[in-house]
Amino acid sequence: MTSEAWREKYLIFGAPDLGREEYEEVVACLDSRWMGTGPRTARLERDFRDYIGAAATVALNSCTAALQLSLQVLGIPPGSEVITSTMTFCATANAIIHAGSVPVLVDCERDSMNIDIAAVERAITPRTRAIVPVHFAGRPCDMKALMALAKKHDLFVVEDCAHAIESTIDGQHCGTFGDVGCFSFYATKNMTTVEGGMVTCRSQELADRVAILGLHGMSKDARKRYSDDGFVHYDVAQPGYKCNMTDLAASLGIHQLARVEKNLQRRQQLWDYYLRELADLPLILPAPPAPGTRHALHLFTCLVDDSRTSVTRDQLLRKLHLLKIGCGVHYRAVHVLDYYRRTYPHAGPFPHADFISERTFSIPLSPAVTDEDAADVVRALRLSLA
Repeated sequence: MTSEAWREKYLIFGAPDLGREEYEEVVACLDSRWMGTGPRTARLERDFRDYIGAAATVALNSCTAALQLSLQVLGIPPGSEVITSTMTFCATANAIIHAGSVPVLVDCERDSMNIDIAAVERAITPRTRAIVPVHFAGRPCDMKALMALAKKHDLFVVEDCAHAIESTIDGQHCGTFGDVGCFSFYATKNMTTVEGGMVTCRSQELADRVAILGLHGMSKDARKRYSDDGFVHYDVAQPGYKCNMTDLAASLGIHQLARVEKNLQRRQQLWDYYLRELADLPLILPAPPAPGTRHALHLFTCLVDDSRTSVTRDQLLRKLHLLKIGCGVHYRAVHVLDYYRRTYPHAGPFPHADFISERTFSIPLSPAVTDEDAADVVRALRLSLA
């Protein structure tokens, strides 16, 4: 077999699957001249609330904003400690800092890549006020154990559900166990608004506080300015931020959400194909989901098994790139990033996250990936690891 690229077109990692409905809704939104926050955003909030089974929802411009605002509206005192996993995207820890708290990083489990609950318990101090578990790659954390720990120590729980739109535990959606759930609709996620996110809340009162803080701190009635109910004067209850979602973005999300279950079936087909076709390669493949859980199948993360190959992760990524196969790295652990390494030099140790961080890469799993694309991914991996 040749080691030269045979594909004409580069296989983009995480390319979204867009249908005719999204195009038509975007055009209808443009034709309406109502492109900012308005009726389509409100519809997406309702649809997402009903899908997840949450008491209330607020659409925002990113999951990062969702995390930050959630921590702020919970009334956590400045300088408090918030525990999260080091095996996550930097946005999780960044949001904790921007909310005025101190991130306390703990290790993950080797197999699940989710937060190590024993490590969480060891990290709790009198200054701890919250835990931010990350449902990594769409695999649910052990929320029963985490919620029991939070209750024991009177801690808030903010679920980072960036990967976990479809994830459930015993039929209950992730994002409804803690005080708040934070979802991402970034371009590579299981549903997309290009940029965007959603907060799920235990109560409408908490959701209202998120919405107020996310729209300049303007009073609740000010949101009526974005409806056709007539003009309403606004007041400012506190200095807030500009984090609202637009109707143009929601135009995509409405139809993306409507297909999320169908697209999960396609992800499962690709997932099963990869598990079968890559089983004999020097790779550590994803562990099966825990009993009673549903994995959202957001990322198919592989680890290079360096006990069986001399090819490093970064060498493999370069080879795949030359073969026109796009991949991702999820993630370089937070504690190895320059700012966190300098600011928290005594954090750790993180043996599992270090092991993963040095070896991990993710292969294309979007519903936009065809059978031929998936076969090319497998072929490219075989060539690159030979």
